[in-house]
Amino acid sequence: LLLAVVVFAMGCGGGGGTTDGGDDAPPADASSPDAFEPPAGFTRLVGRTWTLPAGATDTYRCARHTVAADTYITNIIAQAPFGTHHTVMSISDSGTAGPDGEYNCNVGELGMVMLYASGVGTSPLDFPSGVGVKVAAGTQVHLNLHLFNATDMPISGDSGILIKSQATPPAMLAEMVFAGTFLFQIPPNSTNHPVSGGCSANSNYTLFAVWPHMHQLATKQKVELTRADQTTILHDDSYSFSEQNYYLKTPEVQVQSGDQLKVTCTYTNPTAQTIRFGESSNEEMCFSGLYRYPAANAGLFQCTDTGGAGF
Repeated sequence: LLLAVVVFAMGCGGGGGTTDGGDDAPPADASSPDAFEPPAGFTRLVGRTWTLPAGATDTYRCARHTVAADTYITNIIAQAPFGTHHTVMSISDSGTAGPDGEYNCNVGELGMVMLYASGVGTSPLDFPSGVGVKVAAGTQVHLNLHLFNATDMPISGDSGILIKSQATPPAMLAEMVFAGTFLFQIPPNSTNHPVSGGCSANSNYTLFAVWPHMHQLATKQKVELTRADQTTILHDDSYSFSEQNYYLKTPEVQVQSGDQLKVTCTYTNPTAQTIRFGESSNEEMCFSGLYRYPAANAGLFQCTDTGGAGF
């Protein structure tokens, strides 16, 4: 039985995750891969190098790696240098499996069992004590990099996912799913325009972290849980595209089957264009990543308006 989570490092912009790099200009040495020193205790699970010519936007590069031994992940950090728009780490399935190694891919090449998500400026994720995610021996993990170079010079980088792990199973195995909506539009010249999506919980679980993910027009996200006539606010804060953090819930939230989960994203659109869902920086997203346990091998987009179909 495979119980796991996907790394959806969705930065969706020009910058990087845990390494230096702004949204508007590359670092002085952008033509060479960044020198990255893993934090103490972390090892690299999957990653790859890449090079983009000047002006190469919305480019996808993937990598596969088969895990040799049972791995129980307790901490995750993304290596996301300038040009890493988002990174998605998932478990390979029939749509993504193939030989280990690097290859060119597209936005839709994602496994539907998710391990982790990060974006521009995303902080490391430390699981609660006694909680982790399992990647079983022989499992192939799949990394999808969305790369973006809006500059007038070529850039190169080395992007990947680093983990801390243990050899023995934790007391609880966790997973990540997305709540939100694909079906929305943001009118031109609009201010504080809200869109909402979510689902009814179909099982009991413990929620221990949320990860708001939107793009550059987003200004705020609110996540609510309603049981009967009582609503609990799980997250309600301003949003910065350049600082996409995880928010650990203390105390953890006990979700019951039938509870309503609602994600509301707020945008200001100063352009003359109607903006819809999309993976590009010029489009928008409205998701909150929910980390929970026990893992149920749930589909990545089960708590959205596509019935789990995703992109």
